[in-house]
Amino acid sequence: MEGTKVGIIEDEEKPYGKIKLRYINMEKAEKLRSVIVAKIKMARLHFWACKVARFLFLLAIAVQLRALGDAVVKWPGAPVPVSFPPERIYENNGFLLVSSNGGLNQMRSGICDMVAVARYLNVTLIVPELDNTSFWDDRSQFSDIFNVDYFINSLRDEVRILKELPPEQKQRFETEPLYSMPPVSWSNMSYYYNVVLPRIKTYGVLHLTKSDARLANNGIPEEVQRLRCRVNYEALRFSPPIEALGQKIVKILKQRGPFLVLHLRYEMDMLAFSGCNEGCNEEEIKELTAMRYAYPWWKEKEIDSVKKRKKGLCPSTPEETALALRALDVDPKIQVYIAAGDIYGGERRLASLRKAFPNLVKKETLLAAGELEPFQNYSNRMAALDYHVAIESNIFVPTYGGNMAKVVEGHRRFLGHRTTILIDRKALVKLTDEYRNGTLDWDQFSLAVKAAHSNKFGRPATRTEILGKPKDEDYFFTNPQECLSIHDM
Repeated sequence: MEGTKVGIIEDEEKPYGKIKLRYINMEKAEKLRSVIVAKIKMARLHFWACKVARFLFLLAIAVQLRALGDAVVKWPGAPVPVSFPPERIYENNGFLLVSSNGGLNQMRSGICDMVAVARYLNVTLIVPELDNTSFWDDRSQFSDIFNVDYFINSLRDEVRILKELPPEQKQRFETEPLYSMPPVSWSNMSYYYNVVLPRIKTYGVLHLTKSDARLANNGIPEEVQRLRCRVNYEALRFSPPIEALGQKIVKILKQRGPFLVLHLRYEMDMLAFSGCNEGCNEEEIKELTAMRYAYPWWKEKEIDSVKKRKKGLCPSTPEETALALRALDVDPKIQVYIAAGDIYGGERRLASLRKAFPNLVKKETLLAAGELEPFQNYSNRMAALDYHVAIESNIFVPTYGGNMAKVVEGHRRFLGHRTTILIDRKALVKLTDEYRNGTLDWDQFSLAVKAAHSNKFGRPATRTEILGKPKDEDYFFTNPQECLSIHDM
């Protein structure tokens, strides 16, 4: 090998990582090195070409899915992937801002109305602002209560909904005032076409300062009614934390057997506001009266509790409720879940109810310490938990015709007319007083209560219509008959 230029290359084919050295001619080595470098460059080019092709392929799929509206997203807590409808394309007439007012269920029904209004006026709806200034002083935002992304995407075939105004509009209202107005209560769609829409077109952005009871119960086109239902029963899902904890409560209850949800509206604020003090002592009556006078926007101050109770205008007391459920032959072993805040009078007022139904439970007694902590200072989040449980219960019993009672009743009708006992408070007061004074014995009392409630179980019924008196009609969200199967009517 004398006089021959040599080099060293590694033989990588040797097993176990050992390297064999061999000598080759340098010219051949240079040629071999060039071939190897070229192959490496080609391999790298092929690698990046594959990555680019894969990216372009995925991008094309994403564009097509967006165009077809088949975006599939796995939401937290959802058992299956959610498929969203295609976006509705229309000429936008402007933007609608909404300030919802009231408690959870008052705001809930108002949001449904505003979605329907936005859709049929062809305007973009900004996610409604929740009431943070009412009596309950709950600072929760929309996304704290509802699944905001699902709300927006599930309705995109009907109306465009944004989380906030686009930058151009936001910047505009930094220098000029925003046009605001409260829409007229119990209005039909012609009011929104003839009064509200022209103002949106004039100002570009309109702020509606109230949302409760802004659409009439009756005389509304069927497609509008059905959209109100779709928003309420499909699009307004609770936020993942509320949904998860609500499902956990329901699971615990179902594992133990059937359960009745009792919306026992016997909290201090309700009694003070209504002026109802049946069963309260003198000190409690003074406390309730003082509270009523402390809130100037509670207009009625001097209230005759006895007369109001006899007219059936007071929430049923825990004692009256226990008698009614016993008379209706509700199983005394059933779990009774109290969907309410602190009962005024505490355990003293719950004693008769607990004696009649020993399996009395609340979310505080079903959950481990700390699980309710993220919700406890937010009345609307706590109400949302109770709403979820009420929908899933075997029996739902409201003791007062407030917003939760009305909206839950309607939701249970929509889900197949699940059993809801609607207490006839006027009849119950009369029968309870007669039973207590000895005019009726127990059997007579029980028969009379059954007769008074024979049509009070949430069964199919036609929604009442009273011309000129929409407040006296059955509330649309209590009996959304346009959205129910014809076989249910």
